[in-house]
Amino acid sequence: MSRRLILAVGAVLAAAALPATSAAASPRPFTAHFVPFEGHRLYVRDYPGQGPALVLMHGFPDDLHLYDRVVPLLRGRRTVTFDFLGWGRSDKPRGHVYTFAEQEREIDAVVGGLGLPSIVPVVHDASGPGGINWALDNPSRAAALVLLNTFYSPMPTTNPPEAIRIFSDPAFADLSRAILADRRTSRWLYFWQVGRFMSDPKVRATFLRKLWPVFVRSRPAFASLNRDLLPAVAADGARTSELSAFARPVRIVFGARDPYLNSGIAQSFHDLIPGSELFLLPARHYVQVDAPARVADLLRSTPTG
Repeated sequence: MSRRLILAVGAVLAAAALPATSAAASPRPFTAHFVPFEGHRLYVRDYPGQGPALVLMHGFPDDLHLYDRVVPLLRGRRTVTFDFLGWGRSDKPRGHVYTFAEQEREIDAVVGGLGLPSIVPVVHDASGPGGINWALDNPSRAAALVLLNTFYSPMPTTNPPEAIRIFSDPAFADLSRAILADRRTSRWLYFWQVGRFMSDPKVRATFLRKLWPVFVRSRPAFASLNRDLLPAVAADGARTSELSAFARPVRIVFGARDPYLNSGIAQSFHDLIPGSELFLLPARHYVQVDAPARVADLLRSTPTG
């Protein structure tokens, strides 16, 4: 085990039970770590298995529990989930400025902390910029790349969720601060917006109850990352030629019913990356929640190079 890890908790069972409507699968044992990152700690779960590790990344406003319906279906495959700084069980330094460039460094800290020789970055939503840039900057360690309803550079059909429009637009800075300061209003907005990301009402209710209490403590990270959103996307626009030249296998797996990071964005990625594979599933934005079995099959069968 890497000496860079400051805490390793012995193998434990996954704490969160799967929703009743999930595909039949039992929780997987994992080893929990706190990986050091620039004076802070990142919470990581490492599930044993074979092959280049599938590193499953969350976006905002969620955490590693976004993959609770997928992880049990990946049994036999090395799988890693983690909370970005400011989210879930990772540290939440007060007054910290969270950026997408920082998230790329966090990914590198997790990969190095676990001593992983190569990985398959699996990005979703706001982990797209950091995860994609990590793959571009580390082509020898990226065995493949999987994109799940995510974003990167300016694309014609981009349609930000309503809450993201509010929090990423500097013109609404006062409004966004007022929303976060009022727990009742922020809870209503969270349940309304995140509720639109899932199809099944019972599963939706389960995940909203699971994710909301954790998000309450992640609101500063949410606000800070939104302030960095437009500059980050603009900067990544200058790297699209690198994306077009990326030589590793790429799978694009999008929920086709997502009105925000939609099938048009999936097609734009497909057009940008020669040889990429495109899969559109009957799911909304949280494709890993709506279609866990199919997503797991596509992850397990992703070719690596």
